[in-house]
Amino acid sequence: MSSESPLVRIWKFGDQIDTDVLAPGRYMKGTIDELAAHCLEAVRPEFAAQVKLGDLVVGGVGFGIGSSREQAAQALKHLGVGAVIATGAARIFYRNAINLGLPVLVSADADKLIDGAMVRFDLALGKIYDADGNLLAQCEPLPDFLLEIVRDGGLIPNLKKRVSEKSALTG
Repeated sequence: MSSESPLVRIWKFGDQIDTDVLAPGRYMKGTIDELAAHCLEAVRPEFAAQVKLGDLVVGGVGFGIGSSREQAAQALKHLGVGAVIATGAARIFYRNAINLGLPVLVSADADKLIDGAMVRFDLALGKIYDADGNLLAQCEPLPDFLLEIVRDGGLIPNLKKRVSEKSALTG
């Protein structure tokens, strides 16, 4: 693990964090700024105001359960969350997040991670290290094609890149 990887904070949540907590319904008609300002406030009122670019959201089983609203993942991405690490994530939330460029990784080690800890995260390897470089958690790495979508900023930018590359080859 490169010591050049930035230190980021772990924001740990429990099981069954649903999309209504991530994107509260009463703010759905507002702007993404307003919606994101209320992300997770029912369980951690300080979260939206204090989360920093690259920080990790860690959850237990059933992260992102509930409605299929993609705004749940959009709010986290808008706030700068670097990735969601969970024991298990709802399929629709998982795919919505990837489509928006927010990585979601499954880890049997998620329960070992400590709220507030400062860590280094290697997305490509799916590994989380402490500040000294010691391995804290192993995640199931994203398949290469999903990692490419995330690195491109989401599905739409990925598709645009692929169409552009194909046009350059045939044009």
